[in-house]
Formats: sequence, structure tokens, C-alpha cells
Amino acid sequence: MIYTGAPTELDLLPDMNALAEVVRGCSRCGLRAGCQQVVFGEGVWPAGLMCIGEGPGADEDRLGRPFVGKAGQLLDRILEVSGFDRRRNCYIANVVKCRPPGNRIPEPAERQACWPYLRAQIRLVQPKIIVLLGATALQGVIDPQARITRMRGQWIEREGILFMPTYHPAALLRDPSKKRDVWEDMKQVIHKYRELVDPNHYSPYV
Repeated sequence: MIYTGAPTELDLLPDMNALAEVVRGCSRCGLRAGCQQVVFGEGVWPAGLMCIGEGPGADEDRLGRPFVGKAGQLLDRILEVSGFDRRRNCYIANVVKCRPPGNRIPEPAERQACWPYLRAQIRLVQPKIIVLLGATALQGVIDPQARITRMRGQWIEREGILFMPTYHPAALLRDPSKKRDVWEDMKQVIHKYRELVDPNHYSPYV
């Protein structure tokens, strides 16, 4: 699904601030009417690493920032031990920018409505590696029929970008046994980041 279709006017926007302004005025699907605010994304750009999740939860909707609840705090710890930080060398976004009611999974039409914005974010970030956090991110970016249990830990290449699917941090809160799998996936990300982006990238445990 990555980069499918012809470029749009979004791809001509000069920077992330201009894109954010467009996204905050969006009404392409019904999610905007039921949420407090648009959760655009956060981090540095361009960046060698990008993380893509599912969508905002209650805390994210309230604060207008991605991954700030319990799952987000866990993601920050995972990134930290891997040598990454959204303030320094990583960008974080979601498949949809508005919170679905009751934190339900975004519907295919909602993901499709938000896809041009995510695609434009990817173009601006110019990542070498994208970590797909959970099934919704994997299905929304790569293949609607993909299964995270089958594809996690396996590199996927699209348009010169390497994708690493892994479990969403919320899944680790529900099932801590999955933490080992995610750490194995992140070790692959660290090694590939050193190969493609920064040979001196420091991780305290790898």
C-alpha cells in the first residue's frame, strides 16, 4: 500500500508544519466529530527511524500528542534502551489521527481516509526504517490481509524503506510474555540502523 497512487497536493507541502495545519482541518471521515483534537505526530524530521501505531487513545486525544498513555510510556522505554528518542532521532505517528470511539480499531475506510496524510508524513521524515506497531499499522501500511503474528520480526521492503512489524506496546501490557519478541525485533532494528544510518549508534544493551 505504501506510495500507491499518484502524488497529491499533500506531497508538495514544504514541511511538517504545513501538513499539520491541513490535517487539523480535516473532515474526510466521521472520527473528527467524535474526538477532542487531531493527534498529528511527534518527533524530529528528517529521521532515520519512524514508528507508526494504530491511533490515538484517551490520553493522546486529551493532550494532542501520540503515545503518551501507558502504552506510550512503554514505547518510550523500548526506544530508550534501543538508543532512540522522539526528541532526537525518531518520528512517531499513527495510521489515523483522530481517536476512534471507545478506542476501537479504526475501520478500513477511516484508515484509507487518513492514508494520504501518513504517506505525506513518511515522505517528509524520509526514514530508512519504519517500525510498524501492531496489526493495524501493518495492515494499514503494507497489506490489509497481513497477520502480525505471522509477519512480526521479518523485514519488509517497499520503495526503498525497510519495515519491521512488531507488537503494539498495548499488547505487551496485556501479555508481558510478548516483550521478548519485541526486544528481538528491536535488536534487528538497531543493527540495521547502524548499517544504514549511523554506524556509531549507541544502545546500552546491544
